[in-house]
Amino acid sequence: MIFARPKSLASQGVLGMNKRNIDFIGRYNPRKFYKRVDDKLTTKQLALANDIAVPDLIGTVSEQHEIAHIPEMVNNRTGFVIKPSQGSGGKGILVVTKVENGRYYKPNGNEVTPSEVDRHVSNVLSGLFSLGGNPDVAIVEGLIEFDPVFDGYSYEGVPDIRLIVFKGFPIMGMLRLSTAASDGKANLHQGAVGVGVDIGTGQGLHAVQFDQPIDFHPDTNKKLTDIAVPHWDTLLHTASKAYEMSELGYLGTDMVLDQKRGPLLLELNARPGLAIQIANGRGILPFLHHVENMKHTTMSVEERVAYAKKHFCSTAQP
Repeated sequence: MIFARPKSLASQGVLGMNKRNIDFIGRYNPRKFYKRVDDKLTTKQLALANDIAVPDLIGTVSEQHEIAHIPEMVNNRTGFVIKPSQGSGGKGILVVTKVENGRYYKPNGNEVTPSEVDRHVSNVLSGLFSLGGNPDVAIVEGLIEFDPVFDGYSYEGVPDIRLIVFKGFPIMGMLRLSTAASDGKANLHQGAVGVGVDIGTGQGLHAVQFDQPIDFHPDTNKKLTDIAVPHWDTLLHTASKAYEMSELGYLGTDMVLDQKRGPLLLELNARPGLAIQIANGRGILPFLHHVENMKHTTMSVEERVAYAKKHFCSTAQP
């Protein structure tokens, strides 16, 4: 396993934070393009312009006086999500899965009063959850109806798929599953489960929670490596296409599977975390070097995906 002694990590191909920041983020991600991924509203608009499916945009709130329009926005909706446009790490995301007679309920069944919703949005606008604490915009999105293939694999939350894309090649994947500890959110640092996924097939490989290996979901007792992610090729194509859309060379793509609409792009990340290596049971550095050493030939999205499935799958030795 890759969480051995620190001195052995490099020999196992594990990418560390400093090397990631200097050799990959610093070298391949021009800062002038960061807004394309740091601002979720900008990402959504770019995705739509590039024919990439995203969750429904119900509306936005950019001024305090507009908060009063939220009940009107979500009228006749079974649920909705409010998130800060410039938030990170899952902070500031409010998920309402049930709307009944003007009352709102979270995935765990607890009620969120209208005044609590108003206060939450006010905090978003003030920049409480945004990068750098800057004033922000609240995005109101439609609720995702997650694919029933994930039943029992996630607790009170929508699973998402993180793919690391380097120079347009999807090279490592992970399924993130919410837990009681993560309060229904799919963020590993909050206690969600990460399941490494084979780039070639979408099949689960290894699973971790709080950076420790596990075999079964802590709340549902489902065997985590039994899962196979459907629509895998579409997910790979969407992730690869995000390279041209963002013009960032080292990129994290977060997607979900909607029961009716299929794969949807949630957000992009110019500084994707490193825990995906633990979930996959191996380091990402050899695959990054593999792509760096390739001849500079222009490949289409389809060609990059086919290449990745062959050369970066669980049985490949870069």
